[in-house]
Amino acid sequence: MKTKRSVVPREEEAQPSRCPDNSAFKQQRLPAWKPQLTIASVLSSFFLTGAFCLTVGVCLVLSANSVREIQIDYTDKCSNCSKLRENSSNWNKECHCSINFTLKEDILGDVFMYYGLQNFFQNHRRYVKSRSDAQLLGRNVNIQRSYCAPFSTYRNGTPMAPCGAIANSMFNDTIDLFYNYNSSMIQVPLLKTGNSWWTDRNVKFRNPESYNLSSAFAGTARPPYWQKPVYLLDEEDERNNGFVNEDFIIWMRVSAFATFRNLYRRLRRVRRFAEGLPAGSYTFQISYNFPVTSFKGRKHVILSTVVWSGGSNPFLGIAYLVSGTAATLAGFVIAGIHLKLRKKKTYFQKR
Repeated sequence: MKTKRSVVPREEEAQPSRCPDNSAFKQQRLPAWKPQLTIASVLSSFFLTGAFCLTVGVCLVLSANSVREIQIDYTDKCSNCSKLRENSSNWNKECHCSINFTLKEDILGDVFMYYGLQNFFQNHRRYVKSRSDAQLLGRNVNIQRSYCAPFSTYRNGTPMAPCGAIANSMFNDTIDLFYNYNSSMIQVPLLKTGNSWWTDRNVKFRNPESYNLSSAFAGTARPPYWQKPVYLLDEEDERNNGFVNEDFIIWMRVSAFATFRNLYRRLRRVRRFAEGLPAGSYTFQISYNFPVTSFKGRKHVILSTVVWSGGSNPFLGIAYLVSGTAATLAGFVIAGIHLKLRKKKTYFQKR
């Protein structure tokens, strides 16, 4: 029977040490600064933060309220067109409506035209992913395997360009603005380029390389809800066509909320409109193509100016006001608690 032998470590074999190195970092001897919080420093930080937030909030709210904005809901005013568009078989039939409004005062400076949608949810996960960045970069137009399904190919195998649910649901109403002057209608000059982000226009969206766009998109078909192919989005300006069309680029940047607005046009400040929009009677002429009544949505057209803080959105200013009020109230509460406890401490010390 074998007996167990105890192994005695040799003296020359040094055991590894688990002690950390004798350095200032590992022995926690580095110089440090620890603030000594006093009642004066705490209260001053709360009151200064509150004063700063309240000041910024008031400036932002006043700035947002100074924006001149006109918003017109044309969903019901174009009811005949709305009923026509609910039947998908009428996709190739044109429908126009006119909306008159009056500006009581001049709108000076740069004027921006937006279209607004209500109750249109773009934040669904499958909707957001339903696009092909490789196709939008012009690398592979005839793409078939992507997240675009079911808007990737037709039943006969013809690929869609552009593919995906985002592109298929693109806003396609046409809105023109006319100025009624001395019983004549003057079309207000509007800019349809230069409205999208520079990175989108020059980096994220590219047309495929070819001698003309029609040959570049040969072998593809328009999305089901489109009235014309992608290379005919702007027949007046070749540089604003295909995947680099700015209306298309702006639509492809989806919104996080169900109610949103997108920039549609900018006022071209020339001749009679060099200073802005003069007071008077105006008319919106709308080619109604985008149906919304099926999902209980609404459509708006907005004319607005901008200020140093942006458009007419008081949310940021209200957030600063709430934060400043909370910080100021917290300062008063801390001061009251301090005074109450100090009186008790003085009372017990006298006893």
